[in-house]
Amino acid sequence: MRDITELTHSQSMRYSRHVMLPQLSFEGQERILASKVVVIGAGGLGCAALPYLASSGVGHLVVADHDHIETHNLQRQTLFTEADVGRFKAVAAQERLQALNPEPHIDAFTCKVDPLWLEQHLQDADAVLDCTDNLATRLLINSACVRHRVPLISGAAIRFEGQVISFLNTAESPCYGCMSRYFGEQELSCMEAGIFAPLVAIIGNLQALDALKLIAGLPVESGQLTLFDGLSSEWQQLKVPKHPACDICRA
Repeated sequence: MRDITELTHSQSMRYSRHVMLPQLSFEGQERILASKVVVIGAGGLGCAALPYLASSGVGHLVVADHDHIETHNLQRQTLFTEADVGRFKAVAAQERLQALNPEPHIDAFTCKVDPLWLEQHLQDADAVLDCTDNLATRLLINSACVRHRVPLISGAAIRFEGQVISFLNTAESPCYGCMSRYFGEQELSCMEAGIFAPLVAIIGNLQALDALKLIAGLPVESGQLTLFDGLSSEWQQLKVPKHPACDICRA
């Protein structure tokens, strides 16, 4: 987090609906303005989470995605238009977000994230949103977040089912590797199984919600898995404990 400074008059006006919340007030909004959030994946989940992070005033946003926009993305990736087909998702997202709010500093990266990239960009991050759909990348992100003690907010959506879980990555809390050991991982993609468009908005918005709460100093429970069934509109919550055999977060 950068140095926290008082809101200017124009910022007080822009973020007034945050400031009037007693749980946030000026202090919480100032923390948001001083924060750095890394969002990996600018697909369905990222397109849902990013506008709220930018419009809420996150001071430094890092957006990473190596994919190009394709026509079939437009059904759910609402930052993009027909004219964006063929462009890098991260670059198109950067432009839309900067038009939404010119205040944040937004970096767009069109490379595949690897351990070196994560080492460079996660060290001073206040939160990381995993909006990817690839298990190997998810585990790489988790390992880097555990190593740097950076909170990780992980989302996933397929067919009509979605889930979101936050890991604070303290010495006592579980990590994404713990959850993988308890529940295993499906490696289905949207191309293989399909995805109902509004589902990614629901899950991505929950990721943004937890990220902003964390940054503002509001309580977020580590390892609280929230599951949503879009067909029945039913919610479930499960507590994921630290796994004693996890080789990622085990002290």
